[in-house]
Amino acid sequence: MASRLLVARSMAALGRALTPLRKNGKKIALVPTMGALHAGHLALVRAAQRRGDHVIVSIFVNPTQFAPNEDFASYPRTFERDRDALASLGVKVIWAPTAALMYPSGFATRVVPEGAATAGLEDRFRPQFFAGVATVVTKLFTQCRPDFALFGEKDYQQLKVVTRLARDLDLGVKVVAMTTKREKDGLALSSRNVYLSAEERAAAPVLYRTLKDCAAKIGAGRGIGAVLADGRRAIERAGFVLDYLEARHAETLAPVASGKDVPIRLLVAGRIGKTRLIDNIGV
Repeated sequence: MASRLLVARSMAALGRALTPLRKNGKKIALVPTMGALHAGHLALVRAAQRRGDHVIVSIFVNPTQFAPNEDFASYPRTFERDRDALASLGVKVIWAPTAALMYPSGFATRVVPEGAATAGLEDRFRPQFFAGVATVVTKLFTQCRPDFALFGEKDYQQLKVVTRLARDLDLGVKVVAMTTKREKDGLALSSRNVYLSAEERAAAPVLYRTLKDCAAKIGAGRGIGAVLADGRRAIERAGFVLDYLEARHAETLAPVASGKDVPIRLLVAGRIGKTRLIDNIGV
């Protein structure tokens, strides 16, 4: 099985790999990743295989979405393990460009999204993030020209930004959202979970427990403001430095004051130790 997997590292190699896959109207599904693959990524791959005839997985740790004080240099990189896992699933192509290929000397164009990208959530704490994401995703979509691209709901604001990006720029890609995969205790799967100490790992599921508790109370008619205030205190008592716990319109990410007749998404982000975690659920 492994011998059938092709790793493309240049545009010429990617073109040679994709041309035979597109024959006879075959559909291609793309799973964009930064590597350090976990069970959530592999679930995306399996879902992609159900939707497309062939699956491409991109592995690229994108420097433009990291601020200087973030973990770009230390972000986990496990390419050989990732390659073996993807080969075992029957993935056809890994697109693994270098930063020099993606951003060559003289590169001067960025995609700067608005809308959900300026909702005051991740963008408030990582102001460079969504321009970096939008630029690299636009490049991946135009390089790979997939029919479908699969993204997990854990990065919910990113999902909304990418969905709008594909639609607004007529990129010909259907963005498919997949449910967040979790550990048995509710912690959302993330490549950054490996940073957690044993004590931090034990405390981390408070994010999901608090989201569920808040969602139940809002669904039962409790006031959003009071519910979120209680939730913030619970998260901070568990040892998190909280960035936000917010209730937002599930599509626009605009703030909401009431749960009546409005689809709501609860979103949370905070730091425990040196690790920043995010999560979200619907109400």
